[in-house]
Amino acid sequence: MRCILNCAAPSPKNKYMKSDLPRRKKNRLDNYDYSQCGCYFITICADKRKKLFSRIVGGDDLGAPLSIELKPYGKIVERYINSIETAYETVTVENYVIMPDHIHLMLLIDCFGAPRSSPPTISSVISALKRFTNKECRCNLWQRGFHDHIVRNKFDYEEIWNYIEYNALKEY
Repeated sequence: MRCILNCAAPSPKNKYMKSDLPRRKKNRLDNYDYSQCGCYFITICADKRKKLFSRIVGGDDLGAPLSIELKPYGKIVERYINSIETAYETVTVENYVIMPDHIHLMLLIDCFGAPRSSPPTISSVISALKRFTNKECRCNLWQRGFHDHIVRNKFDYEEIWNYIEYNALKEY
């Protein structure tokens, strides 16, 4: 008697076994509570790195300073960034910059003056920002996921603050 179990050729739909697929790198630290008090540096990229949000102007031979001019989608993103503090009373937007194809945010979760409810996670804040901007713009503006960095001390905070303020314009 011939065994027919596990003898069939792989179907075209399942050409690769699950273990053959490349593994996606984890975005978050294991066992870390992203709703706990602290400061977080967030980078969110535009879908396919399209330059949707702003353009860099100035910096010509006459010495005009570089500045960021928001495009229509960038203005919508800025409005929702500025509404984060209203929507989440324990979250403060410490600093942000809207670059042509990505944004940087520095968010502070302050649990000490917290209301009775538990503070939101960073993922839920970013998810809401993406969802509302996508809905208003009627298209998908964002890449999947986002990059985060937990700000560890005052030196780290100041370094990130300066990066957002000054170094972002040096990229262009």
